[in-house]
Amino acid sequence: MTIHILTSQPGEKQLEEMLQALKDYIKLAVDVEREILAGGGGAHADCESALLANGSKQENVWGADWNPETEEVSFESLINIRPKQNNRGMIIQDPVLREKVSRIVLRIFKGEQ
Repeated sequence: MTIHILTSQPGEKQLEEMLQALKDYIKLAVDVEREILAGGGGAHADCESALLANGSKQENVWGADWNPETEEVSFESLINIRPKQNNRGMIIQDPVLREKVSRIVLRIFKGEQ
């Protein structure tokens, strides 16, 4: 299980390694403050741990998924359940925060600005 911390578009080898665990999509943890993400592994918490070890702050890290075939981002993860941050469910409820996560994921995976 390989988790990569990305600040820019992954190479083909990195993408293949991140897809190893789940084949069809990649679990992500996205740092909305540093605008980086960690992807790969079987759980969002693994990606979250990689970012925290890399200096991210818990309150800035949110779970998402990337489907390379459809190029879609989804926002459902156990790490998103945060009553103290007004997010009581697994899906990121704040539309502004969802948009920020989406923008970071698309910039990194598709090179979009």
